[in-house]
Amino acid sequence: MESREGSDRAGRRDRRSKKVDFRRLWITRINAAARLHALSYNRFMNGLRKAGVEINRKVLADLAVRDPAAFEQLAEVAKKSLQP
Repeated sequence: MESREGSDRAGRRDRRSKKVDFRRLWITRINAAARLHALSYNRFMNGLRKAGVEINRKVLADLAVRDPAAFEQLAEVAKKSLQP
């Protein structure tokens, strides 16, 4: 019975850390792509939020890797919404 409880705890811990690891990876990818367009991750995300763009980090990271042109358009939207 104890080994079952231990494996349950380990499984729960690993599932949680998997989520944390993926979020960290997505943020790293978004940050790298945003910096190619002269924006930090924080300013990029803030600009998108101000522009009303609601795309999650997973999709943004995928766009950064697979569709740089679409990511560039999002970066322009973010820049425009940050201007006074």
